[in-house]
Amino acid sequence: MKKLSLVISAALISSTLALTSAPAHANLPLAVNGKTLPSLAPMLERTTPAVVSISVKGTHEVQQRVPDAFRFFFGNPRRGQESQERPFEGLGSGVIIDSDEGYIVTNNHVIAEADEILVTLKDGRQLEAKKIGADPESDIALLQVEADNLTEIKVSDSDQLRVGDFAVAIGSPFGLGQTVTSGIVSALGRAGLNVESFEDFIQTDAAINSGNSGGALVNLRGELIGINTAILGPNGGNVGIGFAIPSNMMKNLVGQILEFGEVRRGVLGVAGRSVNGEIAKAMELETTQGGFIEQVNPDSAAAEAGLKAGDVITKVNGKTVKTFAELRGKIGSLGAGKEVDLTIVRDGKTKQFTAKLKQAEAANVEAASLHRMLEGAELDNNAEGRGVEISSVEQGSPAESIGLKAGDIISGVNRTPTETIGDLRNYLKDHTGVLALNVVRGNRSMYLMIR
Repeated sequence: MKKLSLVISAALISSTLALTSAPAHANLPLAVNGKTLPSLAPMLERTTPAVVSISVKGTHEVQQRVPDAFRFFFGNPRRGQESQERPFEGLGSGVIIDSDEGYIVTNNHVIAEADEILVTLKDGRQLEAKKIGADPESDIALLQVEADNLTEIKVSDSDQLRVGDFAVAIGSPFGLGQTVTSGIVSALGRAGLNVESFEDFIQTDAAINSGNSGGALVNLRGELIGINTAILGPNGGNVGIGFAIPSNMMKNLVGQILEFGEVRRGVLGVAGRSVNGEIAKAMELETTQGGFIEQVNPDSAAAEAGLKAGDVITKVNGKTVKTFAELRGKIGSLGAGKEVDLTIVRDGKTKQFTAKLKQAEAANVEAASLHRMLEGAELDNNAEGRGVEISSVEQGSPAESIGLKAGDIISGVNRTPTETIGDLRNYLKDHTGVLALNVVRGNRSMYLMIR
């Protein structure tokens, strides 16, 4: 019996050792029963070179409390607060959307206030980037680099997304370098998070952490479906709730930046709130979702389309909207002059309307993004299509030094007509050396030289 026990014990020990040591040596097979196992590796090998790391440096203004005993020396300009410029550094991610032009999309909060923007490609190349334009209200920014052999990502139609679709997040969390995580689309049309002014987020459980901002959310074909933007979790860490700006929203905003140098946000001209159970009961509505219109502004796009107070907007361009915040986000990414199809519930009946969005009041273009000698000039497209109008010129700026004045209209460069800011940008990026600006000032036409 003792001998048998020893044999059994030895066998058990041998079996246990075999079980515990096996995982250290076993690898997943490439195929099972002749069928190749699924892998994201081939798709990622094509896609990840289009995702970049971004590092920034700059200075920002901070307010520091000044002790009462020292206020005399600071003159107490802000009730005991001293303004100081402090250096900062930051990290984020970006996505190459046009390899020929070197355009990279990222989040505005990644590059805001940055004096230096450095882009690192997956192959290790480091490139200086310049900011073409940005929209802080939707947190989108467009950069440009000069390099050969860039890889761009294919942009998908985010309106085709469904909850449950697989999603892969690519970025550089915590400065670790390029990292890939996977999950699904958890929800669509998320808004009211108070993350940005205009929200229409894709929610995903693919891990998104600090540093992923501006990176890519892609489908299983490697197509861009969103720009990773925000995290909802304790201490800014991932708990399976991340948000991305839909690719269609990004395309609309970037298109406006390239055409006008800024976002020309379209406005419907209504005020309201989200439909809930109480509103539905009080107004005898059959729907409990949508954007309830409380007021229609006179001469607005909504008024001209025939919308009325009491209407409920349930769809925008055929896509369901559940809240007023979601409605605001979808409309806010469309440009001025765009036509939008609206599905309305009025008196229990569903009706269709088409509204042509009007332009919201917008900030002028940062002229420094076009040419350093235009710095200090605020630009706008002339309302009559005559060229690029100078709204104002900062005293002592490079723009003033070359002779620009408020009210001037740049109608061409080197005898090439420039009807819009987009035309001016496209010409300047391809030309160096001396440039002759054809400027119309009142009834006179003249040339101003910049180099």
